[in-house]
Amino acid sequence: MAQTDSKVLVLGALAGVAGISFAVVCYQGFRSRRRGSWPGLYRNRTNEQGVMMVDGPVVHRGQDEVLERLEALIQCVSELKDEMKALKSALPSLQDQVREELRGRDEMRRVSPLHRTTPTRKKRPAGTGNVARSGGRSSEEAESEGGYMTALTDSDEEEVSKPDEEQPADSLSILLKRVDSLRQGTESDKRESFNILIEQREEFGQESTFLWRLTRAYCDVHDMSSTLEEKKTYAEAGKKVGEDAVCLNPTCADSHQWYAIMCGIMAEYDTIQNKIKNGYIFKDHLDKAIELKPQDPLSYYLLGRWCYAVAQLSWIERKVAATLFGEPPSATVEDALKNFLKVEEISPGYSKLNYVFLAKCYKDLGQREQARKMCERACSMKAVSKEDEEAQKELVSLCPALGV
Repeated sequence: MAQTDSKVLVLGALAGVAGISFAVVCYQGFRSRRRGSWPGLYRNRTNEQGVMMVDGPVVHRGQDEVLERLEALIQCVSELKDEMKALKSALPSLQDQVREELRGRDEMRRVSPLHRTTPTRKKRPAGTGNVARSGGRSSEEAESEGGYMTALTDSDEEEVSKPDEEQPADSLSILLKRVDSLRQGTESDKRESFNILIEQREEFGQESTFLWRLTRAYCDVHDMSSTLEEKKTYAEAGKKVGEDAVCLNPTCADSHQWYAIMCGIMAEYDTIQNKIKNGYIFKDHLDKAIELKPQDPLSYYLLGRWCYAVAQLSWIERKVAATLFGEPPSATVEDALKNFLKVEEISPGYSKLNYVFLAKCYKDLGQREQARKMCERACSMKAVSKEDEEAQKELVSLCPALGV
């Protein structure tokens, strides 16, 4: 019961008492007037007919009983007034006492194995409506009502404590989603993606998820650039950003992957010594990317390309590598084939160029029938990217050699 309902209850009771009190006062005034006008009212005597005779008007025995009952009523009203005063003074603390009692029962139900609990539920302050109502009821009614209140509170709290479906995305997440979406578009979209990342670097330059995407964007604009000077500038800048991304978060597979790619690109513009050095760096970070993210087909494709390139090194190139670094890189065509097949296993039909390199590996290993099948699969795929165009050029010379 709300506090206003409690006040209405008290005021109603007081009004009733006031009405009875007013009637009693009127009666007392009336009686005092009778006593003043009939001074011999209480000097009684009885005649032969059993009628009480007084020095005033005649009063029958029935009227005397009414007077006695009114005297008793006056006494009851007086006691009722005292009880209402006590109730009025105790009512404010009564609500708190009943609330605490119901709360204690609620806690006992939560602890009991028979009572369903929700561990993550936040406790809500007990309502006052059922508290005041239970003050004038039996203990069984109060307990029942307390149980109802607990059940109602449980259902309400379950609604409040439902797990958040999705937290609002922060500004970095929104930015990265936009950048990833643009990269799937045209060359113009990719350049826009690159420009957005450059503009936001000051704000998000300490986030590895931001930096590896910026490294990837440098790779994209490198491929789209037309002059050698531009390409080299983007390759150098991208390699530096990739190195920062790896240093910032060594456990990010994408950072290792794109740093390796930029090292491979940079090898095109370096001296022989730096080319070999970048080749070692490429292999180390690609291995790390595969270790951290073993189901990424791109890493296996890149590793297959590295293995195939190393397997094709001439004797003089190996000698130079051994002279500069003590031990030349080592890989075989079988290693390359293994990685290209892993790409197909993870993502069948991954790319046109992956089929081309599968055909090359099978051809080098003397498995011409398998090589022809890979060529046919490559020819069946449309050329939609620059990489696909590169694959198509390879097929022009590869297919006739295999009789396709």
